[in-house]
Formats: sequence, structure tokens, C-alpha cells
Amino acid sequence: VKNLINVLRQASTQMIVAIGMTFVLILGGIDLSVGSVACLSGTITAGMMVKNAIPTPFALLLGVLLGVLIGIINGVIIAKVKIPPFIVTLAMMSTARGAALIYSGGYPITNMPEDALFLGRGYIADIPVPVIIMIILVATAWVVLLMTKFGRHTYAIGGNEECARLSGIKVERTKIAVYAISGASAAITGILLTMRLASSQPTLGDGLELDAIAAVVLGGTSLFGGRGYVLGTILGTLFLTVLGNGLNILSINSFWQQFLKGIILVIAVSLYEKRKK
Repeated sequence: VKNLINVLRQASTQMIVAIGMTFVLILGGIDLSVGSVACLSGTITAGMMVKNAIPTPFALLLGVLLGVLIGIINGVIIAKVKIPPFIVTLAMMSTARGAALIYSGGYPITNMPEDALFLGRGYIADIPVPVIIMIILVATAWVVLLMTKFGRHTYAIGGNEECARLSGIKVERTKIAVYAISGASAAITGILLTMRLASSQPTLGDGLELDAIAAVVLGGTSLFGGRGYVLGTILGTLFLTVLGNGLNILSINSFWQQFLKGIILVIAVSLYEKRKK
């Protein structure tokens, strides 16, 4: 039971960032900056509480808003300047990681208040707080994608952007909103990971973008836009988490675990292409 609870806790942060990535991939884009955004938001949030003595709720809110702002910047450059998402988010990945290192000096930030640490380590009715936050966000994403005009517009743009534009859908506004969602999910993930570790780490979120993309693609979301499912993202994330947990129990080297994740991603995309043909 303890191990299952641990699996859910591990899956919760990865699933939150994967939900944001689901929106982006359905749109037909990609966001390689989520790991760095998670690191920057977690670092800034910790720094505001420790260095500037800002009350925990305000520091947490500012940390999430920072992720939203970065997502908006990505979306504006992609939608307005027409630079490919791969280039924009790759540049932001380096920029955000560099900003986190500059702010922290490359050192961990510790001694955060207990009420903040509760987010990453606390329990409510024997359920870890990150799991509760994950459930709320997953349910919200499910409703938004399947039951709102915004969700239908996201699918339409991913399926055929020009047709969506000619149908009267505000393509640029939708793109900016989707990347803002991705930035917010990355920021929440970074904050939860920071509070769980009780310190901000310069390497926090390293490789998180690969895990998120792998989980979403394994769940059946197309890398080419227009198709995707929140339920699939949930199953894909749980699969990768259980796989990693099982490999840890079997004492498999972490280097081999990264190798296997890459192989699994290639196989999943290959199977999708075969099925699509």
C-alpha cells in the first residue's frame, strides 16, 4: 500500500505537466520548455519566501503567474511572429534554466516555511496533497477539452489550422491561451516538486519535457495535432511511473531507465503511424 501511494505521488507531478502538454500537442505544437519553467517557478517561489519573506500564498500565486507569463510569451512569439514552436520553446528552455541559475547562484534554496512544505509532503484524509491537486486539475482539463468551445477550437486548430481560421476561430488567441496553460501546469509541477524536496534544486525538472511528451504520446495523443485524450494521458503517465517504480524495485540503473523510456517513445510513435496508415 505504501508503495502504491508513493507511485501516485510520483505520478501526480508528472501528470500535471503532461496535462498541459496534452493541450499543446492537440493544438499541433510542442513545448520543450516545461522542465526549465518548472525549475524557474520553483526556484523563484522558494526564493520569495526565504529571501524576501513574502507570505506563502502570495509567493505560490506569483510562482504560478510566472509560468503563465512564460507560456504567454511562448504563445505570442509562435502565434504572432510565426516562429516554429520547436525553436521558440527550445530557446525558452535555455533562457528559463539560465534565469533560475542566475537567481539562485546555482545553489539550493532551503528553510522554507512549513505551510509551504505541506503542499509537497502533506496528507488530507491519508491522500497526498499533490494527488488531490492532480485530480482537480485532471478533472478540469477533461471538462475544458470535451465540454467547452475552447476545447473544440483547440482540436479544430490541431486538425487543420487554415480551416479553423476560415471558420472564424481566433487561432492566435487560442494558441496563446494553450501555451499559457502549459506554462501554468509546468509552474505548478515545479512548485510541488520544490516543496516535496524542501529545497529548490538547479537541476529540478531536467528531462521533464521528455517524460511529459512520452506520457502524452503513449496515451494516444497525436504529435501532429487534432487528436488526444485526457484519459490517455492519465494512463500513459501511470504506465511510465509504474515502469520506473518497477525498475527501481529491480535495482535497474537509472541510465538504463532513460534508455528504455526513449525506446518506448519511438515504439509508441511507430505504432501510431502504422495505425494511422
